[in-house]
Amino acid sequence: MVDMNTNSCHHHADVDQEIHDHDRGLAFDLPTLMNRRRALSLLAVGGLASLVACGSSSDSSSESASTEVDGTAGSTTAAAAADGTTEIPDETAGPYPGDGSNGVNVLTESGIVRQDIVSSFGDASGTAEGLLTTVEMTLLDVAGGGGPLAGAAVYIWHCTVDGKYSLYDQEVANENFLRGVQESDSNGQVTFKTVYPGCYAGRWPHIHFEVFESLEVATAAGSKLKTSQIALPEATNALVYATTGYEQSVQNLGQNSLDQDNVFSDGYASQLATASGTLANGLTLKLNVGV
Repeated sequence: MVDMNTNSCHHHADVDQEIHDHDRGLAFDLPTLMNRRRALSLLAVGGLASLVACGSSSDSSSESASTEVDGTAGSTTAAAAADGTTEIPDETAGPYPGDGSNGVNVLTESGIVRQDIVSSFGDASGTAEGLLTTVEMTLLDVAGGGGPLAGAAVYIWHCTVDGKYSLYDQEVANENFLRGVQESDSNGQVTFKTVYPGCYAGRWPHIHFEVFESLEVATAAGSKLKTSQIALPEATNALVYATTGYEQSVQNLGQNSLDQDNVFSDGYASQLATASGTLANGLTLKLNVGV
């Protein structure tokens, strides 16, 4: 698959579709994803209150959620779908991996092993803006029966609120924030503190990641066990993108869908994160990753 990451030019376009199912809260049935993105046309003109005016619950095979909102923040809980019997699909790393495969190699730099990736490290000093978000991934050993994959390492990276990638885009080329490596614990879990990624033209909101056999292999930029991407849930995107700093993401999201995205269109059930938390206190994205 080709990652159409043309972040040098992020275009806005008019979104004129009628608002539909706008009062469902942060997330509901995956089959309605195409309908729910129509809500973005209202958000684009400041209709956040309509989106979060009330909450409801809905269930599907891939995502079930209940939502309570107070008009300024929303919360949702949902169960991760992957059970360790299915390997997550391999995806492109895109043009901005920072792993040595396309120019700069941040993996071999001192400081890359860290949980908090909001700020740059080393000689860089910038801090990424955006809604504070925790990313929790649980690595599962598919060949070993689906149990925890302990002692592996995960490298994640994603764009800023305005769709830029550190180390590459001119505006943030001297920064290395929103990139980091963690070793999976005895439960196969890794946790990163970051900000919610923006949506740029041509792609659905996502987080890139690579899985390595060990921390030693990762920090030597060695062979990868898996390269894939996390898809972010649509209703959560809509709520976040209605906040200050994410303005251009509203219209960019409205021009795409999971079913149309050039990475996720062939199936995303095992790549779709679940969301919980509030806008006031931060969100948590969770995904089980079969390796």
